[in-house]
Amino acid sequence: MRIAPHARVRADRVEECDAAHREVPAELSAAIRAAGARSWTIWRGGADLFHVLECEDHARLLAALEELPVNVAWQARMDELLDVPHDYSAEGVGAGLPVVWELP
Repeated sequence: MRIAPHARVRADRVEECDAAHREVPAELSAAIRAAGARSWTIWRGGADLFHVLECEDHARLLAALEELPVNVAWQARMDELLDVPHDYSAEGVGAGLPVVWELP
């Protein structure tokens, strides 16, 4: 399954957000993989972050990460930088961008 979450960086924190993503904790990356992610790529256009996440089960991935201390700490850091954060709650499961076209 592929999911395309969207987030928006605070305009005055773009460089800081880029720097933070260069330093994602190895423990968080390992937890994301253990929760079922096969890949996760983030692109930035201006202040908008576009993600493509490939995982077995998005709801299960979010549930596994929502209360995990390393993710809670990471999300607290991101909350300082983002206007629109990634939602790890059950409501966040449907928060991905809708597919409008895919190369057949």
